[in-house]
Amino acid sequence: MSIAAAIEPGAEPGAQNAQLSQTLLPRHVSMIAIGGIIGAGLFVGSSATIAAAGPAAVLSYLIAGLLILLVMRMIAEMAVSLDGVQSFPDFARAGLGHLAGFLSGWLYWYFWVVVVAVEAIAGAKIIAVWLPGLPEWAIGTTLMTLMLGANLLSTRSFGEFEFWFSSIKVAAIIVFILLGIAWVAGLTAPQGPSIANLTVHGGFAPHGWSVVLAAVSSTIFALCGAEIATIAAAESPDPAKVISRMTISVTVRIVIFYVLSMLLIVTIVPWQNIVPGHSPFATTLAAMAIPGGETIMSAVVLVAVLSCLNSGLYVTSRALFGLARYGDAPRWLVHVNARKVPARAIIAASLFGYGALAANWLSPGTVFSFLVNSSGVTMILLYLLVAAAQLRLRSRFEREAPARLKLKMWFHPYGSLLAMAAMLAVLLFMALQPDLASQFWLSLLVAAGFAVGFVLRMRRT
Repeated sequence: MSIAAAIEPGAEPGAQNAQLSQTLLPRHVSMIAIGGIIGAGLFVGSSATIAAAGPAAVLSYLIAGLLILLVMRMIAEMAVSLDGVQSFPDFARAGLGHLAGFLSGWLYWYFWVVVVAVEAIAGAKIIAVWLPGLPEWAIGTTLMTLMLGANLLSTRSFGEFEFWFSSIKVAAIIVFILLGIAWVAGLTAPQGPSIANLTVHGGFAPHGWSVVLAAVSSTIFALCGAEIATIAAAESPDPAKVISRMTISVTVRIVIFYVLSMLLIVTIVPWQNIVPGHSPFATTLAAMAIPGGETIMSAVVLVAVLSCLNSGLYVTSRALFGLARYGDAPRWLVHVNARKVPARAIIAASLFGYGALAANWLSPGTVFSFLVNSSGVTMILLYLLVAAAQLRLRSRFEREAPARLKLKMWFHPYGSLLAMAAMLAVLLFMALQPDLASQFWLSLLVAAGFAVGFVLRMRRT
């Protein structure tokens, strides 16, 4: 395949007439990427990692963050090198061909549509504590409908919603970090400065270093989502410039937020006091005697959940829209309204979310559990496809159009190969762990199902 073929992967005739708006500003794109990552996984899910790895959970997040940073650098190189910005699933299409583009698009859609349902249910559980008279299914449906309305209104309105949602989350984390630093430094702690909790309760890695490395397999999923910047950037006036700047800066900021927050938590609170499923941020605020800490964190978690729900609807609709442009989804989805919003794709994406909510209400232990487990390693599979695409495209660019390589992957090709090796190691670990194996195999089953769908699609053409 030549460079020209890689750049123009073969959209359906007439699909180019349906153009998305270009109304998102760089501040929107930046906060949309942050909104897709900083959710319940940080504010609540991190409790399980700390309980498993102890204070060394900080290193688990650092390793996972560095891996995501390598992936984002690969994405930045391809985005700047290819003419016309490519959305995240389309990098695999440009580098590896139609099958990879089909699989990456549908797997990406599947991952985020499950996230939409998960976040709607998480938000319903929070509000149900405050309003015990309302059933969770009704609350979840209401939250879905509100975010659906924000997405249908206009791309700019979605961007504004996400900007303010994410700003609240970022402000909360910054305040938490400042309060934590003041406590650790002894400015507000009655006992004075202390970092003893890092080592006195069984050591820095109380359960051994293998557990610390194993925890990377769960922390990496909490950090997925930075690639949303590539999709949002396609609806900004200068996509390539936005992507080249945002992919790295946003990822670095998020890694700092995660790692520094985790470090402060395990420094202030004995790690044994962190209860899986309960926000370690709330536990830490209580340890620092911050009035109303539990209520404050519940409100922040709700904002984080709504933010991820908002971003999830946006991403799933754009993934469907992108698939339809190449004939890999129903062609009637390639349509935008007068405000250049892909309303049909947004509504279609929301229907699966409503269906998942119904499944959770009717049979919480079966259908919905399958959806969650079967999306467990999807992002790792997608990142592997992107890494392979970057290696192939880089080789073509160096051979045919070296001038296009204005922004390069670090330590090529070793940086890409290192990232791929790390991701394969995570998958292998999950396959060998009894409590994680179901996620690995169910995710492969879903990927195989989409591969069968590709075969059927090609037979019809």
